[in-house]
Amino acid sequence: MTVELVTASSPEIVEAMERLIPQLSRSAPALTAEQCEELIAQQGVYLFVYRPDTAEGPAPILGMLTLATFMIPTGLRSWVEDVVVDSQARGQGAGRALVEAAVEHAASVGARTVDLTSRPSREAANRLYQRSGFELRETNVYRHAQ
Repeated sequence: MTVELVTASSPEIVEAMERLIPQLSRSAPALTAEQCEELIAQQGVYLFVYRPDTAEGPAPILGMLTLATFMIPTGLRSWVEDVVVDSQARGQGAGRALVEAAVEHAASVGARTVDLTSRPSREAANRLYQRSGFELRETNVYRHAQ
């Protein structure tokens, strides 16, 4: 399996977004080509994609993860968002490979921590995060909808 850090948008990235975002969220629309370019061009935002191994040439993108890094007074921090693995590739290590690549990249750019959130009902995802070294924090998460 291969995890790649995306450095430029392409029709393949747009197609992957169209296929994967509906598996991640029922309410979020897929990104347009222009929005994919904007996402990838952001400073401190990193898009990772997963491809399975194949002998027949380039494999399709079957997973993605976004890592956002930002400086605050207490240091550089990072946040994992929008982890999704295509339904046909789940249970094969894709999620773990994406998470590990993001954690390694966060360390390489000097982030002090990597945070993420996951609904309790996403049991498989929560097990994945714990197996990947994340610890459950006692905190409240608040949201102000705009």
